[in-house]
This record gives sequence, structure tokens and C-alpha cells, in this order.
Amino acid sequence: MQGTVARFDEDTHHGTVLLDDGSEVAFGADAFAASGMRLLRLGQRMTVVRDDRGEVISITFPGLT
Repeated sequence: MQGTVARFDEDTHHGTVLLDDGSEVAFGADAFAASGMRLLRLGQRMTVVRDDRGEVISITFPGLT
């Protein structure tokens, strides 16, 4: 699923992504670390990867998995 970065805290590496369906999902520092990125900016397009329980385990640029 894809969306845009709605919030991102550069200190804690926690944030939220506003999905294309209008729902907002939170991600933690572990999901950010799994992405390999150093920073995110508000409005940036992202692909959200969830585990079987629905928890966000990674965020990536669209097209990169």
C-alpha cells in the first residue's frame, strides 16, 4: 500500500503515513531503520509494508522492495 509521509520526528524516527485510502498508519524507529533511509520529508510518497498482524515493518520508496 502507498501513501505520503504525514509526520516524521527526526529525533525518534517515529512517524505516520497517510494512506491513499485516507487512513493514517504509524511507524516506529524499527520500520524506519529497515528502510535504509536517513531522512524523510513531509509529503514524500512511500510504500508501507506490514506484517501478518498489520504492524508496519518497513517503509520504502515506491518501486523499491
